Amino acid sequence: MSLSSHFVFHSAAGWLFLALAGGAPAQTPDMILIHGKILTVDAKDSVVEAVAIAQGKIVAVGSTTEIQRRAGPATQVVDLHGLTATPGLIDTHGHFAASGVDELFSVVLNDVQRVSEAVEKIREKAVTLKPGEWLVGAGWDEGKLAERRYLLASDLDKVTPNNPVWLMHTTGHYGVANSYALKLAHITASTPDPPAGTIDRDAQGNPTGVLKESAKDLMMSLTPSPTPDQWRRGILHSIEGLHREGMTAVKDPDITQPMWDAYHQLLSEKKLDERIFVLWHAGATMESARQALAQISALPKPPASLGDSLLLSGGAKIYMDGSGGARTAWMHQPWNKNRTEVDGTNVGYPATDPQIYRQMVRMFHQNGVHVGTHAIGDRAIDWVVDTYAEVLKEKPTRGLRHSIIHCNLPTDHAIAVMASLQKQFDAAYPEAQAPFMWWIGDTYAGNFGTQRSERLEPFKTWLAKGVQWAGGSDYDVTPFAARYGIWASLERETLKGVYGKHPFGTAEDIDVHTALRSYTAWAARQLFLEDKIGTIEPGKEADIAVWDRDLYTMPGADIKNLKCEMTLFAGRVVYQDAASPIAIRPIVIRK
Repeated sequence: MSLSSHFVFHSAAGWLFLALAGGAPAQTPDMILIHGKILTVDAKDSVVEAVAIAQGKIVAVGSTTEIQRRAGPATQVVDLHGLTATPGLIDTHGHFAASGVDELFSVVLNDVQRVSEAVEKIREKAVTLKPGEWLVGAGWDEGKLAERRYLLASDLDKVTPNNPVWLMHTTGHYGVANSYALKLAHITASTPDPPAGTIDRDAQGNPTGVLKESAKDLMMSLTPSPTPDQWRRGILHSIEGLHREGMTAVKDPDITQPMWDAYHQLLSEKKLDERIFVLWHAGATMESARQALAQISALPKPPASLGDSLLLSGGAKIYMDGSGGARTAWMHQPWNKNRTEVDGTNVGYPATDPQIYRQMVRMFHQNGVHVGTHAIGDRAIDWVVDTYAEVLKEKPTRGLRHSIIHCNLPTDHAIAVMASLQKQFDAAYPEAQAPFMWWIGDTYAGNFGTQRSERLEPFKTWLAKGVQWAGGSDYDVTPFAARYGIWASLERETLKGVYGKHPFGTAEDIDVHTALRSYTAWAARQLFLEDKIGTIEPGKEADIAVWDRDLYTMPGADIKNLKCEMTLFAGRVVYQDAASPIAIRPIVIRK
């Protein structure tokens, strides 16, 4: 059901709040935002004109006249000139530390449209390297290439005869190595596929250079690790980009100790101007899971945090299956190819032994640790939600909010279990990426086939069945700007239209009110910060984004091109577009 029926302007009687309980005098604000259209995303989806902020928190919302009365001689006045403001947008699944490092220190391939373009970028980088020095890159996608095929070692060998090369696919679940790198990794025609991995081979059985899932670890164990300074610089780079997009909180999954150390260092330097909730890499064995539990147990559990809601050690991440792009996600029926072909008997495979996975979840759950499980295929999702149901039955615990990361293709059974577990235990929440349908949608449409594609990202069904979800990007699988996710939730379009503009249909699209909520109020809950952020209400942190247009009234197709004019983080302006009409000035109140 659309939330548009709640689109109202509230009067002073309904919207002027005292900052202190018991009728105490209202706090004089440090800043007020006036003459705007403020989409609060509160329970009633209320809309107001102005906001008052003191000491980084929202102290009142209401009409411009009401809020102006609160201003003192030192209050900054932000005149929005009719622009629209929302809560700061939230991404519940993006690899912001790792992707920031990739953007700064690797060859970026997400814009290449032909194999020759990728090869030329690699050639340009290779001539700057010493013999034997590694060349790493990321972001290529066969779905965006005119040739509609993987990059191969044979493409790379002619321009990199003296350097090992590893280029990660945009999904992060496979990549391509050149022959030099394959030799260093001792990968030959006789090398068997590792457990839960695939070495892609040509018709003669020789490795093509493409390594999927655990097979890619044979290569990644050889590539240089980022330095502490590179981690730090990568995070700062991502934060700067997030501010330009009105984004103020993220969930960074699958982190390791060096990433956490970089986040913690930035916090100690007072440079962490973003709310960061992390999931620790739990691996695929009980030993690796115990190591993760030890790291998690040494830190406060959410909603407790470091730095007053700035850095949260949230829980553990486990992989149940692989990728929709690589056709390695675990399915009930064989994968498709080229939309209508069947990929033999390939149904993908579990990334973690299912019984070991269940033991891992049980251990984390019994220790009160939030678990996020990567699951894309319908069979994987069934196993995950059934596991959550089992451990919750064994130890009923409300509020751990175990999640199904991606949750691309849930069965009716999985949706019913999610709805039940959310109601009973505040658990089993999809953390979905609507931009998958856009940025990698042409590959997805070819691999999922005609029938399954209609069930992809079933937002409207979730809404009808009472399943709440949270939005994200899986950056750098897709660009991180949350406006893309809001747009994709409405439009369900692919980037290239290889199989038509809407290969996933439009039956599962939703309205902008719901889409925005999935990137604000609902997303805040999955960061355990719903009491702090996600809506514009008194008592919440003043994390606010200002936009050039009104999301609620503009054409849905244009939301993709929405422009952030200003971002406030804890009541401070951390970004303002140079050409913005927003005026910031002091005010003098004459009594």
